[in-house]
Amino acid sequence: MLRSVNPATGELTAEFAPNSIPEIGGAVEAANAAFGQWRRVPVAARAEKLRGLAKILRGQVDHCAHLATGEMGKPITEARAEIEKCAWCCEYYAEHGPAMLAEEPVKTEARESFVTFQPLGVILAVMPWNFPFWQFLRAAAPILLGGNAIVLKHASNVPRCALAIGHLFREAEFPQDLVRVILTGPEGATAALKHPLVRGVTLTGSAAAGAQIAAVAGSVLKKCVMELGGSDPYLILADADLDHAAKLCAQSRCNNSGQTCIAAKRFVVIESVRTAFERKLIHELQTYAPGAPLDPATKLGPLARAEGRAALQIQVDASITAGATLILGGTPISGPGNYYPPTVLTGVKPGMAVFDEETFGPVAAIVSAKDEADAITLANKHHYGLGAAVFTRDLARGRRIAVTELEAGFCAVNDFVKSDPRLPFGGVKQSGYGRELGLFGAREFVNIKSVVIRD
Repeated sequence: MLRSVNPATGELTAEFAPNSIPEIGGAVEAANAAFGQWRRVPVAARAEKLRGLAKILRGQVDHCAHLATGEMGKPITEARAEIEKCAWCCEYYAEHGPAMLAEEPVKTEARESFVTFQPLGVILAVMPWNFPFWQFLRAAAPILLGGNAIVLKHASNVPRCALAIGHLFREAEFPQDLVRVILTGPEGATAALKHPLVRGVTLTGSAAAGAQIAAVAGSVLKKCVMELGGSDPYLILADADLDHAAKLCAQSRCNNSGQTCIAAKRFVVIESVRTAFERKLIHELQTYAPGAPLDPATKLGPLARAEGRAALQIQVDASITAGATLILGGTPISGPGNYYPPTVLTGVKPGMAVFDEETFGPVAAIVSAKDEADAITLANKHHYGLGAAVFTRDLARGRRIAVTELEAGFCAVNDFVKSDPRLPFGGVKQSGYGRELGLFGAREFVNIKSVVIRD
């Protein structure tokens, strides 16, 4: 059974029987039938459907936000912002997507030569629980604009959000079965991906989950986009505005209660300003008091899963045993719900769990660096490469470090990393490959076809 549990109380809200393998096959076939119609709809008309979906989303902000908060614990203010961002993404592709997919002429010896962007077919979307609406909508908007159909396999702990997503597309009057939702675990995702009518897969999740799905995709030669884990380093240089840096670093670390792949996780600080930065960061983090997620004033909700909180505590304890010093938090909050306080460890070094592993919760790891070169080395000393940031008053210096030095798919200077429909998003190394959003996201799941016409 797929169980919907309220992370703030531990209360079981609903249970759903998983789809059988034959039912999953039927969903794929139905989506493929809808694709046959949708692929012939002009791109401009597809864009209008996305515009209509944006209106539906804005009309149901509270309903969808309450679903997300009740199922994975996101503070309600952040949940509302997530739904608004989904609407923005749909509107962005409705406005700019048709130009991204327009034919591009190429001058050759032929009478006419051009590149056209044609749909592939049914795309499987394997999605995580931490942003249950945004992670799917940001992938779905360009995939659907490109003329494809989608089968959504959502995380097992957010089945109500998954079903709500299917309902949103029906309300927006997309073709019946163009977006099909399947309730299943990893075995169902594998069965769907192996179905001959599925032409590709997009996955957001852990590196382990990505490796499993990518292996299946490779075995059947299917296109895939992988947006995986991160342990984003934030460099705090000696000339940084420490008040500004501390405020944004705390915001990034506590966004979604710390459960985001692009949260700031490793704070690589020049030793001469480390003590001052730690003091300011602690001050900022203490404003993120855990509270009831439905209270609009709450900035830090519960973690989504009890096992996730237990895993986070193991990482903290192991790092302390290895020599890190605890200077804030570090102990699960007693009582109902999966609450964990803002936590800071200093003296963190490579080889410690909070340096080497992704921490999915409000735990900040302070890493001391001798100078800029040492900070860059420590930042890149990781198997992940999703996001990174650098704080400095010298913008030319920050630009150089962001462009040429940091090994990440998205870098920020004097800001924290956040996805944006206008910019491509994705990682390098074990943070995955392929891109979502922007122009590059619009062209991931299309056949980039060359056409030559002679007299």
